[in-house]
Amino acid sequence: MSFFLEVLITGLLVGIMYALVALGFALIFKASDVFNMAQGDMSLLAGLALVGFLQIKMPLWLALICTLAVMVILAYVTVFVILRPLVARPPLMLFMATFGLAYLIQGVGQSIWGTDAKGLELGIPDKSFDLGGIFVSSFDLTFAAIAALLLILLVWFFQKTRTGRALRAVSDDHEAALSVGIPLLRAWVVTWIIAGIVAIVAGVAWGTRLGVQFSLSYIALKALPVLIIGGIDSIPGAIIAGLIVGAGENLAEVFMGPYVGGGIQTFFPYLIALVVLYFKPYGLFGKEIIERV
Repeated sequence: MSFFLEVLITGLLVGIMYALVALGFALIFKASDVFNMAQGDMSLLAGLALVGFLQIKMPLWLALICTLAVMVILAYVTVFVILRPLVARPPLMLFMATFGLAYLIQGVGQSIWGTDAKGLELGIPDKSFDLGGIFVSSFDLTFAAIAALLLILLVWFFQKTRTGRALRAVSDDHEAALSVGIPLLRAWVVTWIIAGIVAIVAGVAWGTRLGVQFSLSYIALKALPVLIIGGIDSIPGAIIAGLIVGAGENLAEVFMGPYVGGGIQTFFPYLIALVVLYFKPYGLFGKEIIERV
């Protein structure tokens, strides 16, 4: 029983970080109806920027502030240079624009930092804690706690602050929000900045675990089944689905992997997503959209 709990808890801790990546997608889609294919590349850029600032001997706190500044600049450039000219255009054009942004980030990243993997050492010891017979990695526990704290702060921000309520109004109805004086482009900028903060935490977490390398952008693929399960426009859904995917893939790998061969951890989240799509096409918490012709 203790082994089962150990596998489950490890999966849940990883699931919180999956939820964090998916949250970046959900935030931008909810506020602007744009499915941001560059979210994984934003995490990559955050990791590369942090490594670059640390390499010139910046203190960690200053390097994090400078990385945040990079993401703020990216938010402004994305909204005013890439998305603003496409306002009122078909959603497919906005979707393709984020593809272009993803390739732009990768191209700039390779030009500045090169293509080699880079270590990101933050001084967090990777040892196991014994919690009543259940061994949990201190590394997973630390980043899961940071991710959980960020998720709680975001929920508080959207529920309790004036800016957060304005962003919710924009996500619910763009035209109604404009009619009461909420500036749409400013709301988009704030949303992209928040998604950038989420990308920093995700990029640092996965970069410290795997090294900062260009394959880091593919963590977005882990977020896709999370979005499908939770609902692409649901923030609570992203959190809950992240936990489901993290726990599910870890349990499947440990208890089903020996019988079906390795690699089940790679496709099991998509299997869960297909099952959910069959019964709930909009996800567990997604908003159903019915268009009458």
